[in-house]
Formats: sequence, C-alpha cells, structure tokens
Amino acid sequence: MDLVGGVDRTVGDLIEGAERRHHGRRLGRIGWTRALEGRSAGWAGGSTAPRDGNRLEVCVDGAAALPEIAAAIRSARRSVHVAGWAISPEFAMEREPAVTTLRELLAEAAERVEVRVLVWAGAPLPLIHPTRAEARRALASLTRGTRIRGALDARNRPMHCHHEKLVIVDGATAFVGGIDLTYLGGDRFDGAPHGARDGLGWHDAAARLSGPAASDVAAHFAMRWEATTGEHLPSDDVPAAAGMSRVQVVRTVPERTYPALPDGDFSVLEAYVGALRRAHRLIYIENQFLWSAEIVRVLSRKLRRPPSDEFRLCVVLPLRPNTGNDDTRGQLDVLMEADRDQRLLVGTVGPPGRQYPRVYVHAKIAVVDDEWLTLGSANLNEHSLFNDTEMNVVTDDAGLARRVRERLWSEHLGEDCTGADPLAVIEERWRPLLNGNAPSSVQLRPLPSTSRRAARLLGPIKGLFVDG
Repeated sequence: MDLVGGVDRTVGDLIEGAERRHHGRRLGRIGWTRALEGRSAGWAGGSTAPRDGNRLEVCVDGAAALPEIAAAIRSARRSVHVAGWAISPEFAMEREPAVTTLRELLAEAAERVEVRVLVWAGAPLPLIHPTRAEARRALASLTRGTRIRGALDARNRPMHCHHEKLVIVDGATAFVGGIDLTYLGGDRFDGAPHGARDGLGWHDAAARLSGPAASDVAAHFAMRWEATTGEHLPSDDVPAAAGMSRVQVVRTVPERTYPALPDGDFSVLEAYVGALRRAHRLIYIENQFLWSAEIVRVLSRKLRRPPSDEFRLCVVLPLRPNTGNDDTRGQLDVLMEADRDQRLLVGTVGPPGRQYPRVYVHAKIAVVDDEWLTLGSANLNEHSLFNDTEMNVVTDDAGLARRVRERLWSEHLGEDCTGADPLAVIEERWRPLLNGNAPSSVQLRPLPSTSRRAARLLGPIKGLFVDG
C-alpha cells in the first residue's frame, strides 16, 4: 500500500469509528442500543409489532404504482391521508387516456371524504430544496379553492427532513414506498425500459399494504397530524385479514420529535441490522445511497467471513446520486477492501452512451436469502437511519421476497429470471455484464470505480455535527 493510500485508509477508519461511537452513545442514552445489535432475524422491537393476515403487493416503478394509488384514492369511502417529503400539485398521477393531476385527484376526493395532506415544511435555509417558501407555495396551490386540508410539518432535526412517502385510504389500505408525488428532482412516472423516454429515467418502487398492519401506518399519520395541527383523529378499527403475509411497519423517528414518541423509533435500523447479520446465501440491495457506517460494517463482515460458499452481495445504486455521491463511493471502497473472494457485485441501471438519458435509482429495497424483504422510504445513510422520519414495511413472506427479487432482476437483465437459481444468474449474467460485456438492450451496467475514502466521507462528517 502506498503512503497516500495508507493515510487515506487510516483517516477513513477514524471517521467511521467516530460516527459509530457517536451513534452508539446517542442510542444508549435513549434506550435504543438494540437497534445497533439487530437481535432478531429482521424484526424490530419498536412501537409496532409484526401482524399476520396482510396482503402486501409491490409495484415496481412509478408507471405501475401511481395509477394504483390514483385508483385507491378514487375508491375512498371515509378518508384519504397523504404524507410526503414534497408535493407538486400539477404532478400527473395518470397519463393515459388523459392526464390527471394530484390536485385534481385529491380535490375530487375531498368533495366526498376527508382529505388531509401533511408535507415537510421545507429547509429553513435555501441550501437544499424544497425551501420553506417553496413548500408553502406548493401546499397553498394544492389546497386553494378545494376542501383539501393541508399542513406543513416543521418538527424536524436541523439539516434533516420528513422523508416518508405515504398514502392511506380509509385506514385500511396504505401505500408505503420511495415514490414522491412531485416533479422536484425528476419525473417519477416511469417504467422499464427506462431509456425509452426523454429526460432522466426513474427507477423506484412502492408497496401496497392491506390488512391489520395498515392500521399502524394510519396511526403514525394520525400521530404526526395531531402534533402538527392539534387535531386528534379518531382511531380506525383494525382492518380484517386481507392476505397471508406477516408484516411489520418499521420507522425512523428521532427522539424529541413528537410528544407521543419521546425516545423516538429506530426500528428501520434494527430490522436491517438483524436481517443482514443473519444472511446466509444472498443479500440484494437497491438504494439511492450506501454510506451508513453501521450497515457497511455488517456487510463487510459478511464478505470477510462468508456464511456459506454460495454467499453473494449484489448492490444496485444510481450512477450519480443527487447528494451524498462521495460518501456512497467511499463506503463501496470499504466493501471492496473486504471482498477477498469476489462475492460483491455492484451495478447501476441505465442504457449506455450519452445519446441516452441516465436512470436514477431511487428505490429503497432489500431482499435477504429470498426469505426477508423490506421496502420503503429509508435510504442506507445516517439521515434515514437516525435523523429523518422514515417508514418501511418488513415481511418474512418468502414467496413474495423471491418474486420481488426476480421481478427486479428480470427488469434489469432484460430476461425472465423467474424460477432461475440465483447463484447461476449472478455468475452467468450479472458478473459478465458488470465486467463490461453488456448488450445495449440490458439495463444493468457497471458502476464506475471508486476513489479515495477520506475525501468520500463528507456526509458522515456532517452527521457528527448535526446529529445531536
């Protein structure tokens, strides 16, 4: 190792160690050390327990999810509740046979049922978007002249936000995922093949949840709404069983954010750590970012001491994250250093060549051993795991976990992966593609090489200062 490389590695290790110790002290003070330990196999001991009897469906990409959300809103009989990071009133929820905007959809529903929209109040300083002024204008434009009730939630930690993306209909059906109902940053209405459109392609996902666990999503919205507006929403009855999946709703809610959760909720982190630590054969991750020192430490240990000969770690990230790019690359260096047996495969999604638009990977999905699945709004960074409000769903429905992975791989590889042995697909399709042997019809692409770690840890360094 050259001198510069050695210094770089040492500085990176020091920063990562300081961040982990800081988070350990913080969670220890509020009784959440278990989130760093991941004691159970992918479940969490937060304020919501796993519930049986749910129907969980995964909509891959906005072109599939957004019309489903629109149809559910039209079917509402009592209420529609929306919580988001940002909204665009003119955002087109449907494109065929005619365009239907978010404002039109919610305004029509508000003539029949109660419609409430809760949005992050925006950044107090114009360093990131949406700003406070932009958030106010968007909400005013959404509600003006309608019966829609809107509120801006400013109960966030400094430099952080309310990042969850929720739509709840009648307290019985909930959409939980990564798809924002906004044009900010890109148009979420997209589907494979992602390169067949103008502008930036967008790969994302959302879960449709029906059954008892949907009541936990509804209760979370009610808690935030009451804290923000003072209005108490009566609890809906727990919905009847709608399927066969066991589902847990997990969250990130920083301590001292809401009176009802003085010690917060860090069950997203707890569920991830538990599932990843118990992985035996395969970890598949799609995420916008990968710079959580806690998560990368678990993954690095898996690579250094593989739990089985067939163990593989496959990761799909965006080519150029809109923030945190350096930090994502730095943590990949940590994984590459640990990958002694070529078990790590890292790619991105998008057609080759500058004549095509790139594809932004915004999905937040993980599948472990085709037995555990999580999907939601949480990125694998310190914002989502410690400081922003987030929501994911977790299930041990092995059939669903396998189908979701196969659906994603079929999209990225351009061929049907249903029923195929995962290891065979990885070695015969993934690895050659990531070695640069990719035909133009295939979406999966190599991710460019990384560079020095110390220069790539700006996000964690910032976290040490803004993370109380």
